[in-house]
Amino acid sequence: MITTAHFSLKHYEHMVAVGAFAGEFEKHVELLRGEIVTMSPIGPSHLVVVGRLNRWSYQVTPVEKIEIVSQGPVRIPNSDSEPEPDLVWVIQRDYLNRHAEPHEVLLLVEVADSSLAADRGLKLEIYAEAGIAEYWIVNLIDQQIEVYRNPAGGDYQDKSIFRGDALLAPLALPSASLQPSWLLRGVH
Repeated sequence: MITTAHFSLKHYEHMVAVGAFAGEFEKHVELLRGEIVTMSPIGPSHLVVVGRLNRWSYQVTPVEKIEIVSQGPVRIPNSDSEPEPDLVWVIQRDYLNRHAEPHEVLLLVEVADSSLAADRGLKLEIYAEAGIAEYWIVNLIDQQIEVYRNPAGGDYQDKSIFRGDALLAPLALPSASLQPSWLLRGVH
């Protein structure tokens, strides 16, 4: 029989604080529904797209209102989760002693290739249950941006796909448009 250990968010944060995954024990992990999960390595296309998302975010957001977090944790207490999405826009606050929580998230983005099934499945459920208003998956495989809005339970009521030169704008900042063709140019 195989038994999986369940970790509370508090226990996981303690392990991170004492360096359980750093130094000679370095692991790139995240907590999803109480389970410590190894994160997929980041390939070149993934890295370039995250860089473009960051550049776009800093160009369009008002720094006095929105903080940009790249590949950092979001604390989700209701599901004992602390995922590390590729990009998050959060309300500008002092995050020196804590990570942002769902009620502070304005936009959450995952860039997906090998992680696509998990991003559409487990992570989508966690984000929807937490009430994260807008979740984007930049799908490198199908060359599209999947937009999920209006969370209810473990799913999103509004789902859209943007490709090519279609303009996409986050709910939190409708003036900040983005074209998938720009973001995904050169990605195969």
